[in-house]
Parts: sequence; C-alpha cells; structure tokens
Amino acid sequence: MVCAILVFFMQTGFTMLECGTCRSKNSINIVFKNTLDACMSGMAFWAIGWAIAYGGDTHSGPRNGFIGSGEFFLVSSGAFGGYAGWFFQWAFAATTATIVSGAVAERCAVGGYMVMSFIMISFIYPVVVHWVWSGAGWLSAFCDTDTFSRVGTNGLIDFAGSGVVHLTGGVAAFVGAAVLGPRKDRFGPKGESAEDQAARDKAFAPHNHTLVAMGTLILWLGWYGFNAGSTLALSGGFHAVSAKVCVTTTMAAAAGGWAALILARIFKKFWDADSMMNGVLAGLVGITAGCSTLEPWAAALSGFIAGIIYYGWCALLRKIKVDDVLGASAVHGAAGIWGVIAVGLFATPGNMAAAYADTGVHGLFYGGGGEQLGVQVLGCVAIIAWVAVTSGIMFGVMKVAGILRVSEAEEVMGLDEAEHGGSGYAFDKPSTQVFTHKKVHPEPVNV
Repeated sequence: MVCAILVFFMQTGFTMLECGTCRSKNSINIVFKNTLDACMSGMAFWAIGWAIAYGGDTHSGPRNGFIGSGEFFLVSSGAFGGYAGWFFQWAFAATTATIVSGAVAERCAVGGYMVMSFIMISFIYPVVVHWVWSGAGWLSAFCDTDTFSRVGTNGLIDFAGSGVVHLTGGVAAFVGAAVLGPRKDRFGPKGESAEDQAARDKAFAPHNHTLVAMGTLILWLGWYGFNAGSTLALSGGFHAVSAKVCVTTTMAAAAGGWAALILARIFKKFWDADSMMNGVLAGLVGITAGCSTLEPWAAALSGFIAGIIYYGWCALLRKIKVDDVLGASAVHGAAGIWGVIAVGLFATPGNMAAAYADTGVHGLFYGGGGEQLGVQVLGCVAIIAWVAVTSGIMFGVMKVAGILRVSEAEEVMGLDEAEHGGSGYAFDKPSTQVFTHKKVHPEPVNV
C-alpha cells in the first residue's frame, strides 16, 4: 500500500515536469489534464480496466490468454478480495495515460484528451497488462501453465513495466504526436539557418526549470515504489530482492543522467540541465523491466545506454518533425524497448531464481542462450503493434471528427485563456482594472 501511494505521488512529479517544460500560457491546461488522468483512471480502471487486465484472477471466472473478463466494477462471482492489488495497479494505469499527455501538450483539445485517457486506461493498457502480468496471459511469467500456455520457458520478464507501462505509453505518445501534428511554428522550413533554429528553440523552451527539476526528483523518488513495490511481498526472501531493486534503480538513474549530460555537452556545447533530467528518467525506464534480475554494474550500463538512446531518439524526432513536447516517446518508448531487451542479455541465473524461478533460462551474456532474448524481443514487437494500431485508430477517428486539436487561434492565445478562463500566472496578462477610492461621508443623523 505504501508503494502504491508512492507510485500515485508520481502524478505530482509528472505534473510539475510537464508544466515546467511547456510554455507558461498552457500551465493551467497541463495541471488540469494531469489531475483529469487521476480522476479518469479511478473510474475507468474500476469499471472496466481491472476486468480486462486481471478479470478472473482473484476469483473463478472465464479467462483466456488475450483479454480478461469478469469483475467489472469489482463485482465478481464471489467475495472480491483483491483490493490491495487493485490499488497498486490503478496507480500504474494512471501513469500510462499521463505519459501520453506530455507528447500532445499545448494543442490537444480537452474533449479529445478525455476520450484518449478513458480508452487508454480502460482498454489499450489493460490488454497489455493481461498479456504480461495476469495468470492467464500468453506472455505472462505468472501464467497458470497447468491451464494456459505461454511463450517461452519463463514468459516475458518485465518486473515493473518497461514494456507494459512505459512502452505502451511511449508508443501511444508517438502516435498521438504524429497524428496531432506539431505546434504552430515549432519547425522551420528546410534549410533554415542555425541562428533561426536556435531562436525557434528558445521560443519553445521550458518556462520554469525549477518545476522541471522538482518533477524529475519526485519521479525518481516515486520510482522506488514503482520498482521495489513490484516484489509484492517482503517475506520469503523478497525483502532482499526489494533491497537490490532499490540499488539497481539508483545506479540506472544516475548513469542515465550522466549519459545524456555528456552528449548534450558534446553537441550543444553547454551543460544542459533538461537533457540530464530526461536522461535520469530514461535510465529509470531502462531498468524497470530488469531491476530484479540485473546486477548493479549491469544496471548502470543499462541506464547509461538508455540515456544515449533517449538523446538519439530526440534527435530523430526533430529530423522527422514529430513534435513530442516532453520527449515522452524517447524517455518511455525507446528506453522502454531497451529496458525489456536488456533482461534478455544481462539477467543472471541467481537473480532469476530469487525473483521468479530457477528454470535454466536467463540472460544471453550469462550463458542462458538466446531463448529469453527472443521472448523479450517478441514482447516488444507485440506491444508496439497492439498500441500503434489501437491508438492510431483512436487518434485518427478523433482527428476526423474534429475533436482532437484546438483551433490555431486558441493555440496562439494559449489553452489557459482558451479553455480554462484565464492565465495561470499574473504576469502573463497584467491587470488593467482601475480601482477608485472614494471617501464615503456618513449621512447626518437627526436626533
């Protein structure tokens, strides 16, 4: 329960990070949408999401390898006893939708965002959860193999969600940003001068780096609940697993920050705080799948590689002119792919036995052969295909319906003024109200 609360506290970090990264004229809109995700996830995961993800796992009910069914609204054929599990998984579900918000910021209409949040939390994300974490999923390491079949000896090893949570959110973020289109004037014409590019980047730069830094550090804190909490127990030796998870999480975050900072220093010629902070987050995403199965040195290497991948993916986004405002597809999508694959390379026999089972199948670099690596790659391909197709349909239909994007005039004005009744900061629009002070003389009293 404590770890679930830490994971939910990450919503605060996401809000601060996103708000600080965007321009000040959209700050209320960012705060609103992140709070909306919390409210939407509470209702959608209760009504539908849990049933699709885990329906039938906590009590007898129909199950299959693709999608869960049963326990809608937490009503089951018997006494529902999975409240702690529901609370923990709800916090994860809220995170997935919030990842998308960072990519579509500053031009996505509120109505379209509400639809996206509901569909992501109630359908797209829960299906992936069912595949990988349920007792019946075709990729699940926890699959009841006496009744259901899964791919590989171990199934997909994704301890806390590099693939399930972050890759799902990252792919949807990329698709959403691509379908929505870039912000007005974000990218210049081909052959634009370096000076004009620099001026354009400055116009779209984060408006509050203090918020960005605080959001990043809060997310780093919450990640200990995300990763260590995924042991789901402290007895039976799992306290040692949880402690090691905290160490690997720390190493990956630190190394990811260093990787992005070094690259930024080389290519930008200055110490870029934004790159370092996003590198930290990429490192965290890159260790989330293997936090229980990698040694600390491998966790540091994995985080460093994740930081490089983040930086390279952001450069690619600029090249193809996909306006992912927070680099969500880089931090969560690209680094999430690496995090899943890293397990197939670096998972040790001892760590696999402690966190899962001693099956003899583990990381390639530890003599485990290529089976686990193959399953990890297959899992990434399946998640990417599922999310790309379903979110592409979702965003495409909303675009055709005209509910996905605000008008150009509203975007230029800023979504705070256009959709929320005013600016988030007093200095954005100084008051022109003139107050007059008149001396009031009391009426004479007749006695």
